[in-house]
Amino acid sequence: MSENAMTIDYVMEKASGPHFSGLRFDSILSSPPPSSSPGPSTNLAADPHAAKQPFVIGVSGGTASGKTTVCDMIIQQLHDHRVVLVNQDSFYRGLTPEESERVHEYNFDHPDAFDTEQLLDCIQKLKNGQSVQVPIYDFKTHRRKSDSFRQVNASDVIILEGILVFHDQHVRNLMNMKIFVHTDADVRLARRIRRDTVERGRDINSVLEMYAKFVKPAFDDFIHPSKKYADVIIPLGGENHVAIDLIVQHIRTKLGQHDLCKIYPNVYVIQSTFQIRGMHTLIRDREISKHDFVFYSDRLIRLVVEHGLGHLPFTEKQIITPTGSVYTGVDFCKKLCGVSIVRSGESMENALRACCKGIKIGKILIHRVGDNGKQLIYEKLPKDISERHVLLLDPVLGTGNSANQAVELLIQKGVPEAQIIFLNLISAPEGIHCVSKRFPSLKIVTSEIDVALNEEFRVIPGMGEFGDRYFGTDD
Repeated sequence: MSENAMTIDYVMEKASGPHFSGLRFDSILSSPPPSSSPGPSTNLAADPHAAKQPFVIGVSGGTASGKTTVCDMIIQQLHDHRVVLVNQDSFYRGLTPEESERVHEYNFDHPDAFDTEQLLDCIQKLKNGQSVQVPIYDFKTHRRKSDSFRQVNASDVIILEGILVFHDQHVRNLMNMKIFVHTDADVRLARRIRRDTVERGRDINSVLEMYAKFVKPAFDDFIHPSKKYADVIIPLGGENHVAIDLIVQHIRTKLGQHDLCKIYPNVYVIQSTFQIRGMHTLIRDREISKHDFVFYSDRLIRLVVEHGLGHLPFTEKQIITPTGSVYTGVDFCKKLCGVSIVRSGESMENALRACCKGIKIGKILIHRVGDNGKQLIYEKLPKDISERHVLLLDPVLGTGNSANQAVELLIQKGVPEAQIIFLNLISAPEGIHCVSKRFPSLKIVTSEIDVALNEEFRVIPGMGEFGDRYFGTDD
């Protein structure tokens, strides 16, 4: 690829490390999936950070290639996620008095100039959900400040930026995505002269001397060879808005993908936003009024229903617009019905009716028998249900036992497993394992996957007994 090429070397398949949905991760994946009748969760609070795993992005490139600009643009576009930037420059080793006296002979672009072990420890702690104190390096004195640090807290996204962040294999292995910023050498030199003279108090002659003696050889020997490890190569740096937009779109996709979605391709979690997380915050609050609980639950239910309808088959359809033009669109699936698991599932019926005019809705009532069993005591379903796609409604997927029994009934009535879409607001990992293992062709659509079930088989953090709170019978 030429230095001025406008193409993007886009190898997204390599950027496939562990990811999360919203602010949670599924710690249960470290142990074997539970059976359909899960036992008590004994290690739920053993390690509060184990359930989180940030998305780590490495950004490398030659000196003054535009790495910081690219990082800033990514941070600005990921505005609905917590993002922190860690600079490799912060981990320069402080010069000894002897080295300071001969600073013009010191190679700041060599791997040995950095404390890679401390950098590695910093990123590892952030990945584990721990806060760290990042040193502050003074480029005028060539030493770290002894009286101040930069506090960096665990976040959704960690961006590690520096000329040699791809050089060490152990650091590379911590990254979920590696970006190399490629910029013409003459442009980089001009930027370096401007930066070092204005920001770092150096004269032009010393900048040129260091560039010829250290910077360019280090680029040829260490930085440019590390380009082969990149998943994405961005020509022209921050000027390449198309590349940055594609990268941000890919990161958003990965951030919205829960680990369980990679195990079970039939599980779909709607993409988290501030609006969705805000509504979850409200309906999970035990102090919220019944009116507000119903209002925001209805909003979330509507989003889940809309997302679920998007998984139905559509046929192409052409119509004539009022301007006399031809518009090629799609026609909705005609054979459709909803089935609510009484009684909390009935809270989702209005949203479904609002989205699907005149839709038929059936009901299934399952009574709890002990902690591990369910008993079907009532069902009322459309006679032609075997010919329809079914949206199964229940706000909370806990153990998965009642869902399994409802799905089994639908299959007994002739509904193909692949034509059932199970809609809920929150899901426990145990329930997803239970239902998905038994019915791999069924689709599960939820707005958030919670941490686990507790000893009483309640979803944690959960939202309590949804039906009681929604219908006002919790008192």
